[in-house]
Parts: sequence; C-alpha cells; structure tokens
Amino acid sequence: MARVLRYVLITMLAFSPAFAGAAEQLKLAEISAYLNSLTTLKTDFRQLNSDGSVSTGTLYIKRPGRMRFEYDPPEQALVIAAASAVVIIDKKSNQPAETYPLRRTPLSLILGNNIDLTRANMVKEARFDGTSTVVTAFSPDEPDAGIIELSFTDNPTRLREWVIQDATGARTKVVLGPFETGMDLPGRLFDADREKNRRDR
Repeated sequence: MARVLRYVLITMLAFSPAFAGAAEQLKLAEISAYLNSLTTLKTDFRQLNSDGSVSTGTLYIKRPGRMRFEYDPPEQALVIAAASAVVIIDKKSNQPAETYPLRRTPLSLILGNNIDLTRANMVKEARFDGTSTVVTAFSPDEPDAGIIELSFTDNPTRLREWVIQDATGARTKVVLGPFETGMDLPGRLFDADREKNRRDR
C-alpha cells in the first residue's frame, strides 16, 4: 500500500485534477470564483489508478491549505495536506510517514488562498467536450510540478473529477460523489502529527 500511496503522490507532483463541465463552457474567472467560494467540502471518492486498481474513501477539504484523503479498508491509509506539507500515512506499514512540500503538488492549485486561473501562463488549454469544461493548467511558480486537468459541470458549477498524469503519461483519476459544503470540519482531521501518533500506539 505504501508503494501505491507513493505513486499517487508522485503523480500528483507531476500532474493534477480534472473537473467536468456541463451545458456550456465555463469561463476561467467563473471557475476561479467557484473554487474560491469552497470553504469546506466532504465527499466520497473513487480513485482509478494507472495499474488498473481501484481505491475508495472519503475526501475532506478545508480551504485554504487543508485536505484529507481517508482511504477505506483494507488500505487504512491517509493523505493529509496541511501546514504547507503533504503527509502520507500508511497505518499498515512499518515505514515512517512520508512528507512532501505542498507547493510541489497539484493540490496547491486547489487549496490556495486566492485561486486565479486567468493568471498569465497558468492555463495551457481550456475546452468544452459537450458535457464538461476541461482546463489544463500548471503552476507558473513550480513548472516542474506537473500539469493539471480540471473538469467542471455547470448549472450549478460543480467539481466532478480530476485526473493526475505523470511525466511518463500514467494517469490516476479521482471521481467525486455528491458532496456537502459549508459544514464545520474539526481541525483534528488535518492534524498529521496526531494521526502519526495514533498509528504508532
């Protein structure tokens, strides 16, 4: 499982999400405003890995800067973004948790304090596939961190899924279920030190 989690994060370092659109193409300013309006979010997710395996779990977001992927058993794994870092914790592994700078992952483009997809040189392509608005973007500040496909639906604007593609072309897709927003999420969900201590008991 630790190998799978390392792979997922590495692909995050190299590519990012896709958001699906709907009846008409959304403008970049609309998408930016939507992402900035998301303060908290909770949803189930289904992750399709490039090796053909499928993982499921629960995703929590508390913007700015915090995210938690809680994988379902038998994986018993966590990926927590907080305090400018991404931490991978595998409760079934004897190896220590792995930590990476948040700015070096595509998560930074979702969790930033002020998301602006109209920023110069950020978006490589924006297109409408008849159902979704798909935006391919990357961070100008971290050009080696990868490319991101964003997919949204409209009426209302909604984040539907993301696809992470690494430098070799391997792709990992995360599909979101119906989600709640605006709820209170306790800070302990994003406390990586607390989770590491719980695993070590």
